[in-house]
Amino acid sequence: MELFDLKKELAENSYPGRGIVIGQSEDGRFAAIAYFIMGRSVNSRNRVFVEDGEGLRTRAFDPGKLSDPSLVIYAPVRVLGNATVVTNGDQTDTVYDFMKEGKTFEEALCTRTFEPDAPNYTPRISGVVERTDGAFTYKLSILKSGDGDPDAPERFFFAYTPKAGKGHFLHTYRCDGNPIPSFDGEPTPVKIEGDLDAFTRLVWESLNEDNKVSLFTRFINLETGEWESRIVNKNQ
Repeated sequence: MELFDLKKELAENSYPGRGIVIGQSEDGRFAAIAYFIMGRSVNSRNRVFVEDGEGLRTRAFDPGKLSDPSLVIYAPVRVLGNATVVTNGDQTDTVYDFMKEGKTFEEALCTRTFEPDAPNYTPRISGVVERTDGAFTYKLSILKSGDGDPDAPERFFFAYTPKAGKGHFLHTYRCDGNPIPSFDGEPTPVKIEGDLDAFTRLVWESLNEDNKVSLFTRFINLETGEWESRIVNKNQ
């Protein structure tokens, strides 16, 4: 299968919205994760990523400009044992709570649907990395409206066998528009290149300068479970 150039995929799309990349580092030693957010409105652009224990949280950069926190303030990343959950909304907590009870990623997301932000009906995208005995598996999911119909929710799940230097990229929007068209098809297979810092630079520098807001990246050592993260915020 052809691996697409992640830099090109990002640079040629002015508004992929929010995006998740999960895969394996080029040297095979790490599980690689990236999560980014973009924004067109003042409310969406008024955000930063901040560490929250082992995970991540969004926060208003200027609290005085925060008009509606419901879809912009949430925990994108939470860690449960050897599992790392990353999503574009409060479904992170749903997945975390279900998995804590011994249930599955899929069971959790079957209780959720797309965001209530008509007419866009923004998809909920989610991923999970589970490390065991020096190896790992990962899954991605998208919950969307069928052809923009709010009465026709669709749920898609994808499970992958990791391969060094390979990842999968899933984002909320196909491109910019009004209303904004939802992502179609399967997550894009992409190259994962370089170390954590190189990976971080590639993603951040490839995102549209006007619309990018924040980026989180993490490499998880497959042997030890130790992780290292980077956070880049346009609002500093």
